[in-house]
Amino acid sequence: MRTTMLGGSTVGVTQLALGCAGLGNLYHPVTVESALATVEAAWDVGIRTFDTAPHYGLGLSERRLGAALSGRPRDTYTVSTKVGRLLVPVQDDGHGDDLANGFAVSATHRRIWDFSADGVLRSLEASLDRLGLDRVDMALLHDPDDHAEQALREAYPALEQLRAQGVVGAIGVGMNQSALPARFLRETDIDVVLLAGRYTLLDQDGLGEVLPEAAARGRSVVIGGVFNSGLLTAPRPGATYDYAPAPRPVLDRALRLLEVTERHGVPLRAAALRFPFGHPAVASVLTGARSPEEVRDTVEQLHRPIPDALWDELRAEGLLAPGAPVPAATASREPS
Repeated sequence: MRTTMLGGSTVGVTQLALGCAGLGNLYHPVTVESALATVEAAWDVGIRTFDTAPHYGLGLSERRLGAALSGRPRDTYTVSTKVGRLLVPVQDDGHGDDLANGFAVSATHRRIWDFSADGVLRSLEASLDRLGLDRVDMALLHDPDDHAEQALREAYPALEQLRAQGVVGAIGVGMNQSALPARFLRETDIDVVLLAGRYTLLDQDGLGEVLPEAAARGRSVVIGGVFNSGLLTAPRPGATYDYAPAPRPVLDRALRLLEVTERHGVPLRAAALRFPFGHPAVASVLTGARSPEEVRDTVEQLHRPIPDALWDELRAEGLLAPGAPVPAATASREPS
């Protein structure tokens, strides 16, 4: 699978990256066996980039990912984790669940927002312990939407220093919006933006600032949320968009996308997965999985031929932004 270096760093990411929120019991429990088998399946198809965070299952995702990668040569894969939320143990014995935050785990900890320099160091130290690693390749500021100034003044300089010391190889920001990542690209020396849900067939907001800024500055973008919380896998009433039931206008747009892709004999999820690769700033697409079958299906969709006529019709129907570049008809295959 093709590998691309992030920005000016020495950190490489594979064309597809495995998002590991599912390993942390996102919405539904996942067995240990299934979690380990999912990472194994990703490895078998050539995926060597894995993204996790303390937030995902209150550390469960990091622990499971570390266990799954244990024993593999450390220089053969890339691990990304995030800072900004510290996990603080809950003292009482009667723990409830964490479903209010989206994870089917016992609420043994609570999350504390912390974008201070000390918070960055403490967060990474705890992540390394859970992962069982001596370093991570990529550290991202996680959802600093309401903490922009502290993230810029305190957390970012701490990450920059860690990068200079060789503790991490690449630094960046991971968010579900475009405006603040664009500001980070303009005002800092980050290597990468993880942009979730804002450069998809449904929402091309990232084309306004983030992608042009990254391209102009030689930085990279990793695209997450290409299926917009599942709506672009099976658009129907009740499907989710941005982690909530899809509003009717958004659902209607997804159904229009489905009609076009079906006319060309292409699954909607295949077109959604491939679309971001048309932009030169996109280094990788990050997709979640909770089973080996989901991993294998994702790779199958990546390599489905997509005729140029499909993109032409989407543009003619007003479903693609006028300046949105589109990928080649067939994804390249490279040795795993």
